[in-house]
Amino acid sequence: MATPQIKTVRKTTPAARSNPAAKTAGKPKAISAVQKLVSAKASNKKGTATSAPKPASMTGPLPPIFTLKHLAEWAGYNHGIPKRQAIKMFTGFVADIGRVLKKGSKIRIPNFGVLQVRIRPARPARKGRNPATGEEIQIKASKASKKVAFRVAKGLSEAV
Repeated sequence: MATPQIKTVRKTTPAARSNPAAKTAGKPKAISAVQKLVSAKASNKKGTATSAPKPASMTGPLPPIFTLKHLAEWAGYNHGIPKRQAIKMFTGFVADIGRVLKKGSKIRIPNFGVLQVRIRPARPARKGRNPATGEEIQIKASKASKKVAFRVAKGLSEAV
């Protein structure tokens, strides 16, 4: 028996469906006036970190109370991330610090300082005097309490 021969057929693209990109490949593209203006402005910039304007707290006088949002705004501008994302990062950072301190660990940040929990011992009940009348009074016992203490690093205290 003879084996049947199989013919392979290759499909070719019809002439009517030619690639339009191939036709315009050699021709220069027409640039609109708006695109020219945008590219001219971009080339004139002196390599800033982002194209967003500087935060108001960076350009004008500092506010009397500098908040976490201000810090996040500066960090976002300096590192090229959106302000909202920077605020989320900073609030998460503060929450993480609280979690670590609750477990009893110290947090040491070079050139900034050390955060740690200190335990204030309980005091027994005692007698005291009312300074206005001079009569003797009983002072209640206090409970032991915890507080967060911050010790400033030498580099920061010298810089301030």
